[in-house]
Amino acid sequence: MAQRVQEGDEQMMSTDDLIQTQIELYHHCFSFIKTTALRAATDLCISDAIHRNGGAATLSDLALNIRLHPTKLSHLRRLMRVLTVSGIFAVEDRNGEAMYTLTRVSRLLLNGGGERTHALSQMVRVLANPLAVASHFSIHEWFTVEQAAAMTPFEVAHGCTRWEMIANDAKDGSVFNAAMVEDSRVAMDIILKESCGVFHGISSLVDVGGGHGAAAAAIAMAFPNIKCTVMDLPHIIAEAPATNSNIQFVGGDLFEFIPAADVVLLKVAVGIGSKEIVPKEMQLLFDVFMMYIDGIEREEHEWKKIFLEAGFSDYKITPVLGARSIIEVYP
Repeated sequence: MAQRVQEGDEQMMSTDDLIQTQIELYHHCFSFIKTTALRAATDLCISDAIHRNGGAATLSDLALNIRLHPTKLSHLRRLMRVLTVSGIFAVEDRNGEAMYTLTRVSRLLLNGGGERTHALSQMVRVLANPLAVASHFSIHEWFTVEQAAAMTPFEVAHGCTRWEMIANDAKDGSVFNAAMVEDSRVAMDIILKESCGVFHGISSLVDVGGGHGAAAAAIAMAFPNIKCTVMDLPHIIAEAPATNSNIQFVGGDLFEFIPAADVVLLKVAVGIGSKEIVPKEMQLLFDVFMMYIDGIEREEHEWKKIFLEAGFSDYKITPVLGARSIIEVYP
C-alpha cells in the first residue's frame, strides 16, 4: 500500500500521487524548452538542411549541412530528440541509424527564397523571442507595482515600448517586418482561396498598418482593378520595396489620418476562429502572449460593442484563418 503524505491540515495524498504531481509540475516548468528548441531549429536552418539532403538526413548529414562544431554532435542528437517528440520533425530507424524527415510543421520553416508563400521562419523568430519571454517574466511586477501599472510588460522589462525598439534596432525591426510579410502572405493565400468575394465590387482599398505591402500585393495581383494604398509608420514605409504600380505607399499615423478608400483593411487578432481548428489552449496561450504589449484577443460580443459604440450600422464575421477571422464592418 502506498504511503500517505501529509498535505496541509486536512488533505492527504499518497506517495505515488505526490510523485506524479511533482512530475506534472516540472513538466510545466520545462515547457519552454520546446519553444527554445524550435527557435534553435529555425536559426540553424535544420529544415533547409534536410530539404537539401533530398528530404531525409542522418545526424551526420545535418552536422555537415549546418556546419556544426565537431564537439556538439551529441548535443545536436539531444536537440533532435526533443524536436521529434514535439512533432517538429519525424524520425525513423534505417539500418540502426536515425533518419530525420520533414513534417507539415517543419516545412513551414523552409526558407528557399523570400517569395516562398508559406514560409514562417521569421514569424517563429518574432513569437519565440527572448524579448517577449523576458516581458512575460515581468508580469508579476506589472500586476502589483504601482509605477508599472500604466506600462506594458515589455516596457517594464526593457524600458521602452515594443514599437520604439523596432524603430531603433535595425536588426530587430528587419526581422519583425519580414515576419509580418510572411504572416500576410499566408493569410492572404487563404483569404483569396476561400473568401475572395469580400473584395468584389470595390475599386480602392487602404491597408492600415500594412507594413511592406504583402497583403496589398496579393490583392492587387488577384484584383488588378483595385487601387491599393499601404499606410504604416514612416520608418517602415521607407524600407518597403517597389512591388506594383497599382500600390501606393503612405507614411503616417493612423490616429491622425487615413487615406480615403472604399475599404479600410486592418489585420488584428480576433479570437473568433473555428473551435474545431484551433485548440482552446492555443487561443488562451496567444491571448496571454499578447499581454506583453498589453494586447488582447476579443470575443464577438466585445467586437460588437466596439463597432456599435463607434457608430457602425452592422458587421459580419467569417472565420477562415484558424485563429483569426474576416470582420466586415459597415457604415
